[in-house]
Amino acid sequence: MPSNDTIFADAIRASTVVLGRSGYRVSGAVPTAEAGIQTGVATLGPDPRSYLVDFPHLLRNIPVLDEAARGHGMFSVAPDRDGVVRRVPVIAVADGTIVPSLSLEMLRVASGSDAVLVKTDPSGVRSVGVGAFEIPTDGKGRVWLHYSPPSRSRYISAIDLLRGGMPTDILAGKMVLIGTSAAGLFDLKVTPVHPALPGVELHAQLLESALTGATLNRPSYTAFVELSLTALMSLLLIIQAPRVNAGTLFALGGATAAVTMGVLWYCFTGLDLLIDYTFPLISSFLVYAVLVCTNYVTVSADRFRIRSAFSQYLSPDLVEQLAQSPEKLTLGGEQRELTVLFSDVRGFTAISELYKDDPQGLTTLINRLFTPLTRDIVDRRGTIDKYMGDAIMAFWNAPLADANHELNACEAAFAMLESLRVLNEQRQKESSDDQMVPPLRIGIGLNTGLCVVGNFGSDLHFNYSVLGDTVNLASRLEELTKQYGVPILIGEKIAQAVRTHFAVLEVDYLQVRGKRDLERIFTILGHADVIGQSDFVELVERNEAMLAAYRRCDWPQALEAILMCRELGKKFGLDDYYELYIQRIRHRADASVSSSEGAAVSSWLQKL
Repeated sequence: MPSNDTIFADAIRASTVVLGRSGYRVSGAVPTAEAGIQTGVATLGPDPRSYLVDFPHLLRNIPVLDEAARGHGMFSVAPDRDGVVRRVPVIAVADGTIVPSLSLEMLRVASGSDAVLVKTDPSGVRSVGVGAFEIPTDGKGRVWLHYSPPSRSRYISAIDLLRGGMPTDILAGKMVLIGTSAAGLFDLKVTPVHPALPGVELHAQLLESALTGATLNRPSYTAFVELSLTALMSLLLIIQAPRVNAGTLFALGGATAAVTMGVLWYCFTGLDLLIDYTFPLISSFLVYAVLVCTNYVTVSADRFRIRSAFSQYLSPDLVEQLAQSPEKLTLGGEQRELTVLFSDVRGFTAISELYKDDPQGLTTLINRLFTPLTRDIVDRRGTIDKYMGDAIMAFWNAPLADANHELNACEAAFAMLESLRVLNEQRQKESSDDQMVPPLRIGIGLNTGLCVVGNFGSDLHFNYSVLGDTVNLASRLEELTKQYGVPILIGEKIAQAVRTHFAVLEVDYLQVRGKRDLERIFTILGHADVIGQSDFVELVERNEAMLAAYRRCDWPQALEAILMCRELGKKFGLDDYYELYIQRIRHRADASVSSSEGAAVSSWLQKL
């Protein structure tokens, strides 16, 4: 007896049947079948393969059925990114071959054409035609479906036909598509007109559009039209915004939007021309929103300008506090623990001499220096007290509380040194190759202690500043950086507070005027990553031994320690620091040591 496939093939051969094929996105998702019968494709223009939707694999019917059918069309669709099917490819590439869609193949068979004609240009596919039908497409060979409302009258149940309950002539002269509508078969598509439309109806909708000449046209120039509309509407709003008030501008924008929507809706309904009006409207609305925000910012900027004028004299934080609490605008102060910073340019007199014929150049240089240094301080919650020629005074923990004021001050000091290095590199690059620009160097003194902070001055003019011994010591430390040959000197209290965050090295005792107690002073050699390095650990031990020997006037032992410290300290730039102690010992040893000690000192001095 003949097989069921043979019986089915004979039935197909006896009628005009087009079989469907399926495209797969993943190559190798289904077994590879032998190439079957292909529809002829003629092209007018460049090869369309590079423009078309590409399916790596094509699932064909079994050969006995393929050979019996009059045509073979692909029914796979590619939804948009949001999962909605708005466009259907009428021609695509599958398994490296150009194949027509099921709808297009039905039109070809019905019209008696032997091939499909694809018209292309450099921008992509323009249209696809069979016989007397020419369907305009987008550049990828897809058609925007002109959906009509779904109707159950278009459907005939297969069970009704099998039972013989339908008139025999109901399908005469009709193009019939056989498909499924059961949810469990997963062939329901989301469309703009229905959330679950059977996939077979997509091809029916396309056939209806092609047969009635109601296909939507979206040529390649529509993107230019949409961009032009966007630019025109935006320019109209921008030009009119300064000339009219907010209400008039809103009415003008609304009228423009209404006219645009009306014209483009007529293009859609009357000319079957699809031009997206949402892009011009949304873009122009964003322009309108920007204009409104710009006006708001302009008004706010006027108010901010008033505040910033006072911020040139007072701390910005203080200005904000005064704006919120005007009663604070009185003379007086409070006692608070602060960290105070002084910074000064080394050799500024010599630098000024270079600009004696160009005072404006000197002003520019100072501004270039102070701008990044000020930013480094303010970004780490510091308050600029004042600028004094080439010096900066700042403090932390006022007017706003800062629990980590010692740490933030040290971070700011390191950031200032880095900003200075960058500035020196920029100045050298800006100069000619044969000209050496003298680098700028600064010394920074930091100290933590009780201070009086508040508004000081007179009834006519006052400044928010700090007073106290802590301030005096910070200024003194800044002056001593040149003597000790280090860029940063800090007091003992701040050294204890940041010891776990920075590599701190004791430098000396300092006698403060008016006080009996000696003040230990320190320098900072690096961040926390330096603390655990073996070189730094050994340097701290040797340096403490050197200071201990020096303070008990054991000059040979101190010089022996300096010899080892100097080698370790080269990595941290401490040559000048240890040279200072060598000179001190040289002067003191000449007047205070015995002959034997003098010989030992001389021996060590020769080694150094």
